[in-house]
Amino acid sequence: MYHPTVAKLTYRAVLGRRRAAILFILPGLLLLISIAVRAFQGADDQVANDLLAGFAIATMVPLVGVIAGTGSIGPEIDDGSIVYLLAKPVKRHTIICTKLIVAIAVTMAFSAIPTLIAGFILNGNGQQIAIAYTVAALFGSIAYSAMFLLLGTVSRHAVIIGLIYALVWEGIFGSLVSGARTLSVQQWSLALAEKIAGEGFVGSAVGLPLAVVLLSVVTVGATWYAGQKLRVLKLAGEE
Repeated sequence: MYHPTVAKLTYRAVLGRRRAAILFILPGLLLLISIAVRAFQGADDQVANDLLAGFAIATMVPLVGVIAGTGSIGPEIDDGSIVYLLAKPVKRHTIICTKLIVAIAVTMAFSAIPTLIAGFILNGNGQQIAIAYTVAALFGSIAYSAMFLLLGTVSRHAVIIGLIYALVWEGIFGSLVSGARTLSVQQWSLALAEKIAGEGFVGSAVGLPLAVVLLSVVTVGATWYAGQKLRVLKLAGEE
């Protein structure tokens, strides 16, 4: 389910100059803010919690996921170069799984690792906050990558749709409408963080068992459906 050549091409596409520059902005900003906060306020568990929840999990992870997930396949479909890849004797689901692995790896590298570092800078992992939010970022990276990879497969406007989901649905509706929070990768990820750090610091609208189920269903379902759409795209090209 992994093809080295496809992976190499995907890494090259996702980490191209323009996308790489964007990918470095949010993690860099998180680390700069963390250093400034620690320098001026010292170690504070609540401040660390608020910054990691409000910036790292709510903003950085989904946005990096949008860039990596859609960028792993969207540009190839838009410019038609995906046809050359589909002409190779590689199974369509192998292509999707390989691209998903790349998207997950990039999202984790540019979101989970900075989250861990920021957490240690802010309060030295007091109350297990750094570890808790790193775990949330890791599992959030998987679900976001699968979702946005699917979007890149089915729509030419994947980036816009992804931004709407991340910023409008999870950010605005998620804070105003309780029902919307249940359908939020952010909340599912926070349920994992809550298990580690405790309810006193992390609050999730979804219980842990349901969160694990939803993360699994979305990841597997999005990956499978993306493979099906890619197969249909191949058949359309042959007709």
